[in-house]
Amino acid sequence: GLTTVMLVMYYGLTRICLAMARDGLLPKSLARIHPQTYTPVRVILMLATIMAFIAGVTPIDLAAELVNIGTLAAFIFVSAGVIALRITHKDMHRPFRLPYSPLIPALGILSCFYLISYLSPITWWRFLIWFIIGILVYFSYGYQHSVNQTKPD
Repeated sequence: GLTTVMLVMYYGLTRICLAMARDGLLPKSLARIHPQTYTPVRVILMLATIMAFIAGVTPIDLAAELVNIGTLAAFIFVSAGVIALRITHKDMHRPFRLPYSPLIPALGILSCFYLISYLSPITWWRFLIWFIIGILVYFSYGYQHSVNQTKPD
């Protein structure tokens, strides 16, 4: 089961990194796609190398905990984003409607926090370190290079 989850997460991660590179949050060179396969080969190879290294030096139970907390945190952020966008951008075009909003995203946040609460404190610390690294990358590179960012004058 863990292998399947990690493969699906890897596939999603490559597409997220592609979108982030197109938006300027990662170097533009990562936004190139292969002319025949239309896939982000650079991103795929880079992430595969990083993941293979981490998998080679990390015990499986530790990797599983990090995947769990990372996935649950992502669901929390997405659910919170749905609520925030419904409040701050009421007129935004939405191709589909979420029934019982904001109840459904709030329940999603609560259920993910419930599951995360059972993870060990060391997993929380590892997640916090990775989260801080991500924030640092965003503010040191992504914020200045974002093509969709409206910067204050």
